[in-house]
Amino acid sequence: MTETYKLYAIKYGTHARTAARNFMQPPDPHDAPYPIDYYVWACVSQTRTVVVDTGFTKEAAESRGRDWHRCPVDSLKLVGIDAAEVTDVVITHMHYDHGGNLDRFPKATFHIQDQEMAHMTGRHMRYPVLRHSYDIEDVCGIVRELYKDRVEFHDGDEDLFPGLTLHHVGGHTQGMMFVRAWTERGWVVLASDAMHLYANWLDRNPYPTVVHIGDMLEGHRKVARLADGPDHVIPGHDPRVMDRYPAPSEDLKGIVVRVDLPPHGN
Repeated sequence: MTETYKLYAIKYGTHARTAARNFMQPPDPHDAPYPIDYYVWACVSQTRTVVVDTGFTKEAAESRGRDWHRCPVDSLKLVGIDAAEVTDVVITHMHYDHGGNLDRFPKATFHIQDQEMAHMTGRHMRYPVLRHSYDIEDVCGIVRELYKDRVEFHDGDEDLFPGLTLHHVGGHTQGMMFVRAWTERGWVVLASDAMHLYANWLDRNPYPTVVHIGDMLEGHRKVARLADGPDHVIPGHDPRVMDRYPAPSEDLKGIVVRVDLPPHGN
């Protein structure tokens, strides 16, 4: 039987930047400010909890010049999740801001695409422009978890659990995937970096960190096709997610939103 999930987007960091950093063709000739946010996500049904991505560490934030508002793992406690008890974590891809902190999930199985493991440990990592977004300690961390029998591989699109599906798109990385969840308002897609910003998709102007541009653009279409409507698409780094969707409580405004619920105004 298909399960129904509550979906939480938890903001743990941000980076002040300009539009030129977010688009292959900067939309503003004056290169206006265009910050991005960093999130982890949680999918919670009556019987299970699945965490999507694990964020970066304070050390990674300092070395890369990111604003680290709170620990992404500790932030799960804001929605009643104890990382030490989580049994399933989906790693959409292993860039530093999505695949850190693995040691904080001692009971978890980590779900990753075959192609992502091959990509981040393969010949393309000879090139600094492609390995820049990976953290060597995170890469070694997922290999260690593999040798502890705690990594589950996926090849393309698969049903993970009833009401929760995984979808490979590539583009941003060779093994990039996103998560689709069944909610009370239908199918919602947690796009992660298959779609960084609404504008990347709507303006057909992709994010510049990319392995294959065509796959990234086709990935935008796949995300939209598998969601039940435009307001069922949740990009991976857009600050507007925090404004569009309701917080679970007044004290969590600006930190956590429920993306399984309709956006404001709907």
